[in-house]
Amino acid sequence: MRDLLSREVKTSELLRALIVVGPMVAAYFISRETALLNLGLVAVSLLIPALRQHFPPKVVAWHYLAILVTFAALFLAAPVKPLFVVLTALAGFLAVAGTRYGEHFRTLGNWVFIPAVYLACEVREGVSAEEAIRHAGVIIASSPIALALVGAVQIYDQRQRGDAATSFGPPAADWFLPAAATAMAVFAAAALVEIFNLAQGQWVMWSAASVVVGDLTASTGKLKQRAIGAFVGAPFGFLAGLALPQSRVGYAIAILAATLTLISFSRYVVGFGLRCFFIALAASFAGGAIGIAEERIVNVLIGGTFGLIAVALTEIVWLRVMRKTRSPG
Repeated sequence: MRDLLSREVKTSELLRALIVVGPMVAAYFISRETALLNLGLVAVSLLIPALRQHFPPKVVAWHYLAILVTFAALFLAAPVKPLFVVLTALAGFLAVAGTRYGEHFRTLGNWVFIPAVYLACEVREGVSAEEAIRHAGVIIASSPIALALVGAVQIYDQRQRGDAATSFGPPAADWFLPAAATAMAVFAAAALVEIFNLAQGQWVMWSAASVVVGDLTASTGKLKQRAIGAFVGAPFGFLAGLALPQSRVGYAIAILAATLTLISFSRYVVGFGLRCFFIALAASFAGGAIGIAEERIVNVLIGGTFGLIAVALTEIVWLRVMRKTRSPG
């Protein structure tokens, strides 16, 4: 069992994630302010590329500003549905297009897009405009705490290692194709969410972007992993929640666990499956679990399908363009 856990769990990253996300949960217990739980996503989104690419605090600070600006733009655009759809697709394009200047920009771009889109949808879900604005304001006003905690972890690590990154890796030669595919997938996903007012629509947009990881074979593999995780994790989380009473403590711990799954597991399918489990469990603790497992599965599949279609279309168009440029006369 110990060997299995050592292979599956990234203990070092898990501990660091607890350091930066744990205080948000503690603050929630004291203040009962749910926006502080959402702030945990900002913290872990800053931490993931910082740890994996060994970025210095200056890069972490720029990353932080990019998250806040993107979140604010999407949040303010949300009442104007066509504008929100276009800006979300643009955010997806830019998340990948940065690889033109270095392949490690993909990691940074992903972890700008994910928290910005998720929070822009989450803070408006089921509340009045005034409450949504207050919620967003709390996140932005308290976000320097997340930046300070991640910066402290990075400074400590770099004093131990002394290996802060000095570059963002080699530029990606074929950056435009995946960037265009991501924009197409996110545009279609966001349009569907806005037209039909889908609940938890951020899952559709997130899934659409996350599936675009390379060619059609790689993207299909990524969707399979997400589908397995959703089909297994969400129903088990729902069933576990049926056996437990509603609880604010349980809700906070489940949200903390779901956030930690973003960074703590070696295999993507394990981390995603547990994330679906804890999200469904959190909904049960909050008294809103009806349909949550089904929503999670359906939204993951819809978003992933948009991603696959976008990858296939861009590959077909690109192949035709290449054939024309190579054909004589």
